[in-house]
Amino acid sequence: MNMKMMNASTPSVPGGDNVKVEFEDGIAWVKLNRPTKRNAMDLNMSTEMNNVLDSLELDDRCGVVVLTGEGEAFSAGMDLQGFFRATDVMSDVERLRAQRENRNWQWRKLMWYGKPTIAMVNGWCFGGAFTPLICCDLAYADQDAVFGLSEVNWGIIPGGVVPKALSTLVNHREALYYMMTGEKFDGREAERIGIINKAFPKEELVAKTRALARNLLGKNPLVLRATKISYKHILEMSWEGAAEYLSAKGDQTTAADPESGRAQGMKQFLDDKTYKPGLGNYERK
Repeated sequence: MNMKMMNASTPSVPGGDNVKVEFEDGIAWVKLNRPTKRNAMDLNMSTEMNNVLDSLELDDRCGVVVLTGEGEAFSAGMDLQGFFRATDVMSDVERLRAQRENRNWQWRKLMWYGKPTIAMVNGWCFGGAFTPLICCDLAYADQDAVFGLSEVNWGIIPGGVVPKALSTLVNHREALYYMMTGEKFDGREAERIGIINKAFPKEELVAKTRALARNLLGKNPLVLRATKISYKHILEMSWEGAAEYLSAKGDQTTAADPESGRAQGMKQFLDDKTYKPGLGNYERK
């Protein structure tokens, strides 16, 4: 295993003390790094996460991004002091810019990111942390991780775009139940209601996430990117619109693919008889 930790202050990975990055054979482990605050997200973290994500998108050492938390939490959500109190005293324009910084990394970048993203929920995940979790492409969690939408207990509604993010994965009854009661739930329940793909015992979580990342690294990167982005676009399209869009997207992907993956896969299956779809990847040249 070749793992090299790079502090976010390293020039090749912009950032600071609130984000850490480790490279491991094509995987970039991006860690929210405020463990004494359960990785609550403040203004500084937003700035650093935007810088780190922008850098990794063009970094050849990164083929897959895994987003997780340092210590015993994924993230406790938005930092009430470091974000809300801080923005309360700002001018309207300053507050708008702070909100834009936060939104940019939590959903605008992650939702349309140029490389596959996996959220690895290693502990507490509350409130605003649901947005980056859901906007990652895939998600694994510790089966004993603690999830919660506790805003109603504070006398406020779930903020940001958390309800919108939930609505993309969870049926209305489940979403409203947890938003209206503020009850906590674990990784097993998060899997049942569709917030994550799978939950694992804590001691297996990193290995399972690494295996998933390596699976993705074996795919044609252009086709993988087109697959995830096209799926997200069609969610709001009609059937007819989706059919036309996917046809055009397929043609575009085939034409732009430097690996000529479609031609390689067809040749290996039909002519060479060396490839069987469903049993692995075609042999990438």
